[in-house]
Amino acid sequence: MSQPVALVTGSSRGIGKAIVTQLARDGFRVAVNYYNKMDEEHNRAEAQAVLDAIIAAGGTGIILGADVSTSAGATELVESTIKQLGSLEVLVNNAGINRDQLLIRITDEQWHELIDTNLSSAFYCSKAAVKFMMKKRYGRIINISSVVGMAGNAGQSHYSASKAGLLGFTFSVAKEYGPRGITANAVAPGYIESDMTKNLPPETSSKMAEQIPVGRLGKPEDVAALVAFLASPAAAYINGQVIRVDGGMSI
Repeated sequence: MSQPVALVTGSSRGIGKAIVTQLARDGFRVAVNYYNKMDEEHNRAEAQAVLDAIIAAGGTGIILGADVSTSAGATELVESTIKQLGSLEVLVNNAGINRDQLLIRITDEQWHELIDTNLSSAFYCSKAAVKFMMKKRYGRIINISSVVGMAGNAGQSHYSASKAGLLGFTFSVAKEYGPRGITANAVAPGYIESDMTKNLPPETSSKMAEQIPVGRLGKPEDVAALVAFLASPAAAYINGQVIRVDGGMSI
């Protein structure tokens, strides 16, 4: 446990990048995961840049490409992490996509793409991870949900469903494996600065910020700070919880 291992899915950019960088800063050996089925060269380069920055700051890690929306891809990712780094104490199920669309326009393919990437991936990765964590009687599973998984949002019925599903999944895992020393918690970000929000007109960003009591959009680092705490031994008695990181937007 002097150098625990953390795997963060979808960690070559955005919130995942901030999380894996923070965990490396906190002394974890990390596995940076990227999607390897589309534009693999670009995605691998992004993951390598994240790892290079971690190593330059004195951290340790590896990069692993995987399609976690499939059972085979997710299982191989977890097993490769354990094989190459020798352990796995923390799993952060962060991989996710969004395809805003009205309900009547969502195709069957789009529905399954969202559910498989955002929800099934957490099931596949967690199933593989707990097999190892049970032997150690220690583990932290942290699922990145969303405030829309708790309240819904127009144009995001498929996304909201996938994020709500993560909450029920989290509660069940927490009950099943708490007695084995494994905790499961969910983090529900609100409006977070991302590649998507950077392209929004300034007036749109301003209107979004006006809905938030603290008066600004969140930063990926705001989410990473909470995940880092939940991943630490200090959070040993926090289990089966959903914690919002939304600047008070949902109150």
